[in-house]
Amino acid sequence: MNSRKLAIAKIAERKVEYSDNTPQYEIDKEYGKDVFGIRAMEQYLPRPAYKKLVETINAGTPIDSSIANDVAHAMKKWAMERGVTHYTHWFLPLNGLSAEKHDSFLDPSGEIGNAITRFSGKNLIVGEPDASSFPSGGLRSTFEARGYTAWDPTSPAFIKRTGKVATLCIPTAFCSYTGVVLDKKTPLLRSMQVLGQQAKRLLKCFGEDSDAKPSVTLGAEQEYFLIDKALYMLRPDLMQTGRTLFGAPPQKHQQLEDHYFGAIKPRILNFMSEVEKELWRMGIPAKTRHNEVAPAQFEIAPVFEELNVAVDHNMVTMETLQKIADRNDLVCLLHEKPFEGVNGSGKHNNWSISVGEKNLLNPGNNPHENAIFLTVLCAIIKAVDEHADLLRSSTANAGNDHRLGANEAPPAIISIFLGDQLTDIIEQLEKGEAKSSKHGSQIKVGVDTLPALPADVTDRNRTSPFAFTGNKFEFRAAGSSQSCANPNIMLNTIVAEAFDEISTYLESLPKEEFQKGLQKKLSEIIKAHKRIIFNGDGYKEEWKEEAKRRGLPNLRTTPEALKPLLDEKNIVMFEKYGVLNRVEMVSRYEVFIEEFTRKVLIEAGLSINISRTMIIPAISAYLSKLSSAANSPWKNAATDEIGKCAADSLSEVLNATKSLEAEFEKKADIEKIKEKMAHLRKCVDKAEGIVEDSLWPLPKYRELLFIY
Repeated sequence: MNSRKLAIAKIAERKVEYSDNTPQYEIDKEYGKDVFGIRAMEQYLPRPAYKKLVETINAGTPIDSSIANDVAHAMKKWAMERGVTHYTHWFLPLNGLSAEKHDSFLDPSGEIGNAITRFSGKNLIVGEPDASSFPSGGLRSTFEARGYTAWDPTSPAFIKRTGKVATLCIPTAFCSYTGVVLDKKTPLLRSMQVLGQQAKRLLKCFGEDSDAKPSVTLGAEQEYFLIDKALYMLRPDLMQTGRTLFGAPPQKHQQLEDHYFGAIKPRILNFMSEVEKELWRMGIPAKTRHNEVAPAQFEIAPVFEELNVAVDHNMVTMETLQKIADRNDLVCLLHEKPFEGVNGSGKHNNWSISVGEKNLLNPGNNPHENAIFLTVLCAIIKAVDEHADLLRSSTANAGNDHRLGANEAPPAIISIFLGDQLTDIIEQLEKGEAKSSKHGSQIKVGVDTLPALPADVTDRNRTSPFAFTGNKFEFRAAGSSQSCANPNIMLNTIVAEAFDEISTYLESLPKEEFQKGLQKKLSEIIKAHKRIIFNGDGYKEEWKEEAKRRGLPNLRTTPEALKPLLDEKNIVMFEKYGVLNRVEMVSRYEVFIEEFTRKVLIEAGLSINISRTMIIPAISAYLSKLSSAANSPWKNAATDEIGKCAADSLSEVLNATKSLEAEFEKKADIEKIKEKMAHLRKCVDKAEGIVEDSLWPLPKYRELLFIY
């Protein structure tokens, strides 16, 4: 047997353990055990320090540095009681991953052989990782190495367990020696702050002057694939790039729609349960698990949390999925399009904003009477229309280029789905005053024993990049491997700008003219920006033409989508609100375009290597086998045809490989390299259907997607 067959045989021998006695598990008691949250703070901190820290967390007041030593001592004591020996400043650099450098609590004393443990307020507040070795877009040279991490008290410290090792992770921001931001957390916190300020200002225009803390919330649905590790190890493309560079679609994949919400296989269910229990210990509110549309694709979704914490938790969730998968001899693929021809994986970014207990995106029973909601809605419509390019740029990466536009992934054209009720109200507002709201009905299914179902006033639109879904907006274009930080930095900032402009106008109105002026303003916004509203099928070619007529940008590739980061109007906006300055904006463009280029070049080089060392030899071996039978008594026209077919396939693959090699050597035109890669893939995938199965070196889609 070849290596493929051996791997399959190994998987077939694996047995899932079953037990008639499921051990008792109390979620409420286990939840948050490895989080230095409110409960732990109250138990381990002196009362004055506890009150000050909680005030910073709950009300957003500046942290009192005088409590740093108390917090550090309490955090160390709590962590060491749970088996921790090391701590790390955990941060989110621009490479899209998390970063950590571990330091022990050990502090040798003056006596030989003796030591104490120490963790000071200074150790808690600031760290000094090397800032030149992370992506900076040219802001840091190799000899300019110093950088700083700064404790973020609004995101709780947690213990990450890997095997028998427990490490205290302290969420932090990351900047260079010159103060330039080199991470994703700092601009996220800035954008949350400015959006909260503008939201309170807008509410004040309506007579609601509140001391309550503004809150931006996020629920990040995470999609992923699982494949068996034994097969993964035979796919150099998956190991190096996270996606299959070659692979013909199997006869059966997702077309029968039998995987979505189907019964979860025992091995996968055990994996999911293990993931959830680990997440719950770290205070991550994993709520939903299910099979996704494509075979071997799954989803995990949390309860909504404060945006900053939710972004951190999503990063930890991705790491945990991969770690637990490895523990179960599986591999978790977070790439946006690991398999051609079936659904890709996204990260649905469910975003909302509140002030105190008031959700500004809750329409209420009669949305046409809810002036604050309608104003917020119009502000978001204005923001998304004016800055659709920025929202698209926040989802741009090499993986998402393969995903956007099909198989339940939204198109690259940004539009807003509002549904029947809100669209009707918007149309009324455009003409003058909104006087009515459509209401949902009841669905009777014709079975007396079943209850009548309350029908929502609007359907869902799976092809919309930016859809209103009840009391939030779901931004569906974000990729599964991406940090949620970028989309929300953009979203917060552009909505803050819209709130600012509307508030400035409303503040100028005399009290007696307020209602009339508000109505006039909302009508103007709708007339100017209604082009962004689209409730139809985003996959149809007609929509692309219609979007073009409306003047909506269609930034199909990452290089196109990243260019808005350099637009003067966008730089001016981010500088105005203090989220990113000019240097930071330009550096992000440089980092992201360089990352895209490097990933494509890695894929191209690997495509050539696999073709030269695995595919071409496999076709040649098949031809040799056919040739050895040339003088056999059963040689006839049919065998001649098979041989010619294989020989033609070898020529096609060889020529396509040479063509890609020539373009790859120049490294001048990335789009041409991508075209040549696509052509080589087409030739190789065709060969997969010609070469004898036992000679094909790469695990096939029918194995990767169905054997686990």
